[in-house]
Amino acid sequence: MAAYIIAEVEVTDPETYERYKPLVPQTLARYGGRFLVRGGAAEALEGPPPHRIVVLEFPDAAAARAWYRSAEYAPALKLRLAASRSRLVLVEGAPPG
Repeated sequence: MAAYIIAEVEVTDPETYERYKPLVPQTLARYGGRFLVRGGAAEALEGPPPHRIVVLEFPDAAAARAWYRSAEYAPALKLRLAASRSRLVLVEGAPPG
C-alpha cells in the first residue's frame, strides 16, 4: 500500500535551504519515492496558514522509512535541519476501492 511523507517546513535560513533542495530528488529513486507536492501555493481552509508543504509518495511505509534513514539522504537531511523547522508525518494510503 502506498505511503506518504507529508512535511510542513518553515525555512529559517533560505540560503542553506536552497543548497538542500537539489540534493533530494536524486535520493528518492532508489526507494521508489517521488514528489507529489513540492512547495506549491497552499491555502489554509481551516487553521493557521501553512508554511512550505511537501508531499512524497513511496510504494509502502518501509520504503519511506528506509529513504528517511538512508545514507544517501543523510547529508541533505543535515542541511534541512540546519535551515528550517519542520514537521514530517508518515501516513499510509487508503486501500484501493
